[in-house]
Amino acid sequence: MKRYKIMLIALVSGLSTCSCKQASEKKIQEPFKYLVDEFADIKIIRFQIPGWDSLSLQQKEYIYHLSEAVKCGRDIFWDQNSKYGLKVRRVIESILDNYKGDKECGDYKEFTVYAKRVFFSNGIHHHYAEEKIIPGCSKEYFGELMSQSGLDSLKQEMLPVIFDLSVAPYRKNISGKGDLIAGSAVNFYEGVTYSEAESFYTKMEVPNDSRPVSYGLNSRLVKKNGILMEETYKVGGLYGDAIEKIVYHLDKAAKVAENDIQKQYIKLPCDYYRSGDLKKWDEYNIAWVKDTISHVDFINGFIETYNDPLGLKGTWEGM
Repeated sequence: MKRYKIMLIALVSGLSTCSCKQASEKKIQEPFKYLVDEFADIKIIRFQIPGWDSLSLQQKEYIYHLSEAVKCGRDIFWDQNSKYGLKVRRVIESILDNYKGDKECGDYKEFTVYAKRVFFSNGIHHHYAEEKIIPGCSKEYFGELMSQSGLDSLKQEMLPVIFDLSVAPYRKNISGKGDLIAGSAVNFYEGVTYSEAESFYTKMEVPNDSRPVSYGLNSRLVKKNGILMEETYKVGGLYGDAIEKIVYHLDKAAKVAENDIQKQYIKLPCDYYRSGDLKKWDEYNIAWVKDTISHVDFINGFIETYNDPLGLKGTWEGM
């Protein structure tokens, strides 16, 4: 009898194990869900990374530091898109964290759609259409959300930024009216007109230069006391704190890079970030193109210029 009980227990245990295995296999076979969220005119999708498990621990450490370097530059991107961007983001984040009222009503749902659109666009303007994103809820309701989230002191400043179409209506002026730079909300210029900026950079050009740098790529052009001057993006300069953190993680990444070629060229953007020297940026890009053996690639810097009305200023990006 005792032996029968042991056999029965073993049989039940075996069936249970088999059942769990079948359930596990069934779960693995479920189709991958690419669509994460959908709102306004946006769909958020995710991708599978089938090769991740085959990477070495060193490669994963390398990717970790590159990813941290990207995260350190996020606020730069926001600030370049508009001088109001970070302020609006902090208002939204504070409401999401502190508002204790009804979150099931239509107005609050409209607020969350607005929040998602702003987060997705990294600013208060549509990521392609250039126009300012306006909340679907009323200005009065938004003001009440701010009041109940401890933001009363910011209402007078921030509500016009969020709702008034006369305040920063375009990230890049596409209206065909007014000055192309002065009418744009991008934060590449301050107190400067299109003709002034164009003249400033034309004078920088060296005739017959066989290897000209990308003038203005890593700077903000401002007018102070009637004089035009550049504020360079670098350690100790504009966005210095964020750039210093980027350099820290790039230095860490270089120590665990995949090969000597990668270790050498990853030091070049660090030198560039420390000095602001655009020739260093060119050197890095040349070295980067020559690397054809590394498995892990990355982007980090002031690169694309299409957000600038003049087509010179690089928007920070990282991947």
